[in-house]
Amino acid sequence: MDDVKQKARLLELRHIIDELSYQYYTLDKPTVTDYEYDMMYRELETIEKAHPEWVTPDSPTQRVGSKISGGFEKYTHDQPMLSLGDVFNDAELMEFDQRVRNDLGGEALEYVVELKIDGLAVNLIYEYGQFVRGVTRGDGRVGEDITNNVRTIRTIPLRIDNDSPHIEIRGEVYMPIESFAQLNAQRRDDELEPFANPRNAAAGSLRQLDPRITAQRKLAFFAYALGGNVGVEIHSQEELLADLKAFRFQVNPEYCKCKTMEEVIAYIHSWDEKRDTLPYATDGMVVKVNSFSQQERLGNTVKIPRWAIAYKFPPEQAKTKVLGISVSLGRTGVLTPAADLQPVHLAGTTVKRATLHNEDYIKEKDIRIGDTVIIQKAGEIIPEVVRAVVSERDGSEREFVMPSTCPSCGGPVVRKEGEAATRCINPDCPAVVGEKIAHFVSRNAMNIDGLGDAIVQQLLQNHLIHDVSDIYTLKKEDLVELEGFGEKSADNLLKAIEASKSVGLARVLFALGIRFVGAKAGRILAECFGSVEALMAASADDLTAIDEIGPRIAESVVAYFGDEKNRSLVGKLASYGVDMTAEKRQLINTSFDGEIVVLTGKLQTMTRKEAEQAVESRGGKCTSSVTKKTTLVVIGADPGSKYEKARQLGTHIITEEEFQDWLFRE
Repeated sequence: MDDVKQKARLLELRHIIDELSYQYYTLDKPTVTDYEYDMMYRELETIEKAHPEWVTPDSPTQRVGSKISGGFEKYTHDQPMLSLGDVFNDAELMEFDQRVRNDLGGEALEYVVELKIDGLAVNLIYEYGQFVRGVTRGDGRVGEDITNNVRTIRTIPLRIDNDSPHIEIRGEVYMPIESFAQLNAQRRDDELEPFANPRNAAAGSLRQLDPRITAQRKLAFFAYALGGNVGVEIHSQEELLADLKAFRFQVNPEYCKCKTMEEVIAYIHSWDEKRDTLPYATDGMVVKVNSFSQQERLGNTVKIPRWAIAYKFPPEQAKTKVLGISVSLGRTGVLTPAADLQPVHLAGTTVKRATLHNEDYIKEKDIRIGDTVIIQKAGEIIPEVVRAVVSERDGSEREFVMPSTCPSCGGPVVRKEGEAATRCINPDCPAVVGEKIAHFVSRNAMNIDGLGDAIVQQLLQNHLIHDVSDIYTLKKEDLVELEGFGEKSADNLLKAIEASKSVGLARVLFALGIRFVGAKAGRILAECFGSVEALMAASADDLTAIDEIGPRIAESVVAYFGDEKNRSLVGKLASYGVDMTAEKRQLINTSFDGEIVVLTGKLQTMTRKEAEQAVESRGGKCTSSVTKKTTLVVIGADPGSKYEKARQLGTHIITEEEFQDWLFRE
C-alpha cells in the first residue's frame, strides 16, 4: 500500500475507532465485537509505527502516555472553580430560593436540578476543538496538571466540534461502582488496603504518576459546566447540557428543569430510594439557576456562587445484630473475617454481611459476637460496621478469636510480626487453590472469558483441574459431561482458553499470583527482562536495580521462582504453549544515562512529551522541578523560574540546540 493510501486508511481508522469508542464508552451501546475493535486498533498502531511523523495528539493510540517524572505541574484556572454551599433539608432549600428571588427582584426564574456525582472536579481545556490540558480543581484557583491521566478516560473526547481558540469544559471524574468493586477486589488480592469509597479511588487514580495505571482503573466523566472561553455563546444550563452532549461528552441524563422550588424539592425526594440503583455513587443534588444572565447578575461570594446550592443526602445507617463472625480465605491464604448480620434493609438492599478486614480491626472497634451494631455503606457501596452499641450489651456477647487452624484444610495458620494478616501456609489448601485459579483466569490476568468462580469450583470438584496449568489440558468431551455445558458453551470456553495463551508475560506474571506483584509490577518486570527464563535467573540485586521495584517485591519474586514447585508450574504452562515473553525496553543509546533532567521553556523542535521520551529512551529520568538532585536543565524559549533556580544551584544548563547534540552522543 503506498503512502497516500496508507494515510487515507489511517484517517479512516481514527474516525471509525473514535466513533466506536463513543458508542461503547459514552453511549454504552457497542456496535462491534471487542475482537473487531482490537483488530482495527492494531492496524492503526501498525500504520503509525511505520509513519511516526503522522502521529497526532488526538489519535486514539495516544490516550495512554509516558510516566510522569517528579510531580504534577501547577496550573491557574482562567476562572475560579468555586465550591458549592450545602443545604440539608427542605426548609434550607426554600430559604435559598427566597434569597435568589429577592436578589433578582422577584422576576421569573427556572432551576435545573442535577445529580451530584461523588467524584473529583476536573477542568478540561480545548483549543480549536483539540484537547490540550486537564487540571484538577485544587484550591479552586490553582490546580494540578493531570493531562496525561485525563487522556486515558474514554468518555472524554480528544477533539470536539467547536472552533473556539479556548474553551474550558468542567465536570466530574468518577469511578463506576462496578469498576470500584473490581479495583478493591484486586487490591485485596495484592494485599493492599482497599479504597474506602469510589471518590477516594477516583482521586487516587487521577494522581498516579504512571498514566497506564490510571487507564486500568476504568474512570468515567460527566460534563456539566463551562469555564473560561473565547467567543462561546450559550445562554442557559439546559442549553449547555444539550451542547455538551452534542460535543460527544457523557452528560448525566438524570436532570430536571423546574419552575418553582416546590418542584425542585419533589424531584429531589423522588431520588430518596432510586439513587441506590444507580451504577455510580452520588451524595446529593445540585440546584442551579438556569439562565446564565441571571447567574451573572447573582454573582459569587469569595468561595461559592449565589446562583447554585448543593442538597446533601443524609447518610443512611441501620441498626442490627452480629449473629456470628465467619472467616474466608483468599488466594494468598489470608483469613478475612466478616460479620454475619441479622438481615437489615439499608440503602435499597438487604444486608446480611459486612467486612471486618482483620483481627486488629475487630479489636480496635471492640466488635463482639452478639453485639448490636450500627452499619452503613462506605461510599454507599460496601457495608461496614460503624460501631458497637455498647449500652445495649447484656453480658452474653462473646469476643472473637481468630482460628488457630485453617477453616478449609485444617492446617496451621500464622501471623507474622508486623503484619495484620493471619494466613494459612498450606499451598495445597483447597480454598487457596480455588482462589488462585479464579485469580489466574480473571479479566486483568489471563482473561479467560466464561471461566467464572462457579465453573472453577465445578472443575475442581470433578477433578478435571488441580492447578492453573490443568486448564490447558481440558477437552471438549470432559466439559460437555458437566452440568450446564453444551457443545457451544464448551467450544466457546476452549476458544477463550486458547486465546489466553497469547496475552504475554506481563499478564502471566500477574496471573501467577506472586505476592506483591500486581499488574503494574508484572508489566515492569516483563519489559525489563523480556522472558520468564531471564526473570527466573535474576537475583534480588538485579531486581532492585530497577527504579520501580523495591526490596519487598524483589525478595518475593526470588522466593517464588526459588520454589521448585513454582518453576515446574511455569514449565508446564510453557509446554502447553503459553507465551511468556515480552518486548524489552530498548535504549536508543546511553547519552543521558544517570542524568536527572528538567525541561523548561518552549521547545521549538519537539513537544515536551517527545523530549521526555527521548531522554528516558536514552537512560535518563525527567522530573518537573529543579532540586539539588537535578543534574541537567534543558532550556527553551522563555524558561522562567526553573532556569533561575538552576543558575542559583549551579546546575548544568544546556540550550535546545545542545540538547539535540546530546541525543546522539555515544
